[in-house]
Amino acid sequence: MLGDNHFADDRNARSGRASGFGEPALEDGRQGAWHQEVEDAPVFDLGAYWRLALKHRILIISCFLGALAVGAALTLLMTPIYTAQATLQIDREAARIFNSTEDVNPRESMAQGEEFFQTQYGLLRSRSLAERVVESLGLASSDQALTNLGVEPPARNGSAAAQAERRRNAALDYVQENLSVTPVRGSRLVAVGFDNPDPVVAARVANGFSENFIQANLDRKFQSSAYAREFLEERIAQTKGRLEEAERQLVAYAANQQIINVGEPSEGGADSSGGGSQSLASNNLVALNSSLAQARAARVAAEERWRSARTSEVMTLPEVLQNPSIQRLGEQRAQLEAEYQQKSSLYQPDYPEMVRLRGQITEIDGQIQTLAANIRSSIQSQYVVAANQERSLQGQVNGLKGDVLDLRDRSIQYNILQRELDTTRTLYEGLLQRYKEVGVTGNVTSNNISIVDNATPPATPSKPNMMINLALAALFGLGLGVVAALVLEALDETLATPDDVEKKLAVPVLGVVPLLDKGQTTAAALADIRSGFSEAYYSLRTALQFSTPEGAPASLLVSSARPAEGKSTTAYAVALNLARIGKRVLLVDGDLRNPSMHRLVGVDNERGMSNVLSGSSDLASVVQRTRQDNLYFIPCGPLPPNPAELWGGDRLRQFLNDARDKFDHVVVDGPPVLGFADSPLLAAAVGGVLFVLESKGTRRGQARGALRRLKMGRARLLGAVLTKFNAKTTTYGGYDYAYDYNYGAEGERGTKGKKGKPA
Repeated sequence: MLGDNHFADDRNARSGRASGFGEPALEDGRQGAWHQEVEDAPVFDLGAYWRLALKHRILIISCFLGALAVGAALTLLMTPIYTAQATLQIDREAARIFNSTEDVNPRESMAQGEEFFQTQYGLLRSRSLAERVVESLGLASSDQALTNLGVEPPARNGSAAAQAERRRNAALDYVQENLSVTPVRGSRLVAVGFDNPDPVVAARVANGFSENFIQANLDRKFQSSAYAREFLEERIAQTKGRLEEAERQLVAYAANQQIINVGEPSEGGADSSGGGSQSLASNNLVALNSSLAQARAARVAAEERWRSARTSEVMTLPEVLQNPSIQRLGEQRAQLEAEYQQKSSLYQPDYPEMVRLRGQITEIDGQIQTLAANIRSSIQSQYVVAANQERSLQGQVNGLKGDVLDLRDRSIQYNILQRELDTTRTLYEGLLQRYKEVGVTGNVTSNNISIVDNATPPATPSKPNMMINLALAALFGLGLGVVAALVLEALDETLATPDDVEKKLAVPVLGVVPLLDKGQTTAAALADIRSGFSEAYYSLRTALQFSTPEGAPASLLVSSARPAEGKSTTAYAVALNLARIGKRVLLVDGDLRNPSMHRLVGVDNERGMSNVLSGSSDLASVVQRTRQDNLYFIPCGPLPPNPAELWGGDRLRQFLNDARDKFDHVVVDGPPVLGFADSPLLAAAVGGVLFVLESKGTRRGQARGALRRLKMGRARLLGAVLTKFNAKTTTYGGYDYAYDYNYGAEGERGTKGKKGKPA
C-alpha cells in the first residue's frame, strides 16, 4: 500500500546509506560519494531552468504582458513616418581619362573592386551632397520651410546670417539623419530613401538626392578634366624645356669627343657597340670580324684538305676521284685495257698492234698522274692563300679593337646624355598624347549614374510597425522577466525544496514532511496513519534505519537552526513510529530553555531532564508512560539557570548509557543550534543528529552557521528533514511531493463495489 508514495523517499534513504551519510558530520572524508554525485551533475540542466521559470512564472508573465502593453501604447502614440524611395543604377567605370579612340561609356568587362561602390554609397551619405539638396530644394530658406520639413525652427536671435546658418545646420542634420542608402544585393542598384511625416516631402527630398547626386558626379568629372588640362599644360612646358636642354648637351658632347654614329638611335639609347645607332669604328670592327670568321673557317677547311692530300695516296683523294678529266681518261684507259686483253688471246705482246695499245695505256697513265699532282698542288696553294688572308684580317681586327675600346670610354657620358634625352622625349610625347585625349574627352558629359525609378509619395506609413514593435517588446519583456527571475533566484537564500538543501548545503535529505492543512492539528495528523503527514514520517523512519550499518542509531538528537521549524514534532513523530514497530523508545525533551514536548505528549512537567542532569533524580523516577505502547517520555522538568553547564557535565553520558540498557532508542528533542551551546554538546554525545529545516523558512546562511557549530561539536550528521513543504505550490525533480493515499482506499472501495471482481 505504501510503495508508490514511499518510492522517492526510500530512494533518498538508499542513496544516503550508499553515499556515506552515516560518517562523522562535516568531516573531510564524511560525504565523499555525496560530493561526487553533486559534481557529476550536468552543467546545463534544462529541467532546472524550466522549474525555475515555473517558480517565477507570475513575474515572467507580468514582465511579458507589461512590456507588450508599453510597446503597444508607445506604438500608438508615435507619429506615422512615411518612407519614399528612389532607385539609382551605378555602373562601374575606369578611374582614368579615356582615350579618344575608346568608347566613352564604361565597359562591362572592367572589373572594379567593392571599394568603388562603397565610395559611391559614402558620397550619397556625404554632407556636401546634403548641402546641395538643402540648397536646391530651399529646405532651410525660412522657418516655414523648416516647419514643413518637420524640423523645429531655431531661436530667433542674433544676426540674419547667424539665423540662416542655424536653419541650414538644423536642416542638414535632419536630412542626413533621415536619409537611408540601401544597396540591392547582387546588383548595381541602390535605393535612396527618406523618412518624413509628410509623404510628399519624403518623395521630394528623395528625388532631390538622386538628381543632385547625378549632377554632382558630372561636376566632379568636369572639374577633374579641367584640372587635368591645367596640370598637363604645366608639365608639358617643363618637359619641353628639359628636352631642349638635353639635346643641346648631347650634340655638344658628341662634337667635342668626335663621336659619329650611323643610323637612328634605338629606344634604349645610343650604344657604340650595338643597337640602332653605332659608330663608324664599331661598324668597321663588326664587318672585319665577320670577314675574319669567314676567313678562319675557309682556312680551317683548306688546312684539313691539304692535311688529307699530304698524307694520303694521290689517287684516293676525293678531289682527284671527282675530277672530270681524270674520270674521262680513266674511261679511255679502261676501253684500251679491254681491247688489249681481247687481242692478247690472238697476238703476242711484241705484236705491233699490242705494242701500240700498251703505249697508249702508258701515255694515259702518265696524264692521270700529272693531273693528280696538279690537283694536290692546287689544294696546297688554297691552304696557303686562306692562311695568309686570315692573318691579314686578324691584324686589321686587332688594330680596330683599341679604337673601339677607346670610343667606349668616351661614349659613357654620351650614352648617359642619350638615355636622358630619350626618356625626356618619351615623357614629352606621352604628355602631348594625354593632353590631346583630355581635349577630346573634356567636353563629354556621359554619366555612369542613372535614375531607374523616381520616388513617389507612399500611401502607407513605414513606421511605426506594430507587429515588429510588439515582437521586440515581447522579447524585451520576456528577457527582463527571465533576468529578474535569475536575479531573484540568485538572491534567494531560502531552502524551499529538497534539491535546494542538497545543492546549497551538500547535506542529504532523509525525509520531506508536507505542510498541514488549515485546521488540522499535529496530533490528529499523526493519529491518522493513512495521512500524508504520517506517511512522510514513516519514510523518515525507513531512511533512519538505513542511515548506519547498525540501523537507526541508539541515541538520536533532533535539532534545527532556529525555533519553530518543526523539530519537536519531528522528534515526537520519529519516536512514535519507532515505537509502533515494536521498539522500546525513550523520548526526551532536551530543550531546557523553552520546553514544549510535554504539551504535545500530554503529561505534566514537574520532574524531568533538569533533575537528572543536576543529580537530584535518577532515570527511573522521571520516565513517564505515554498513550502509545513502547513509547516513554522524559519531560524537561524545572527550567535550570544554566542549561549549557548541565549538558556539558558527565551525567549526560551516564544518562545515555543507562537509557541504552533499558531502551532500544533514545530520541532527544534538542534546542535550536544558533545562539546556544546546548545542541553542539548534545550532538557530541549522541549517536546521530537529525537536522530539521523549515521549507521557505530557514535561510541558507542560518543553516550553514548551524552546521558549522555542529561540526565544531564533532556531530554525526545523518541527514536533514525538510518540514512544512507545500506540495501544491512547489515542484521538485519533475514530480510533486503530494502525499495522497486515496489510491489504496479507492481500490478497496472499488473491490467491494464490484462484489468480488478483481479491482
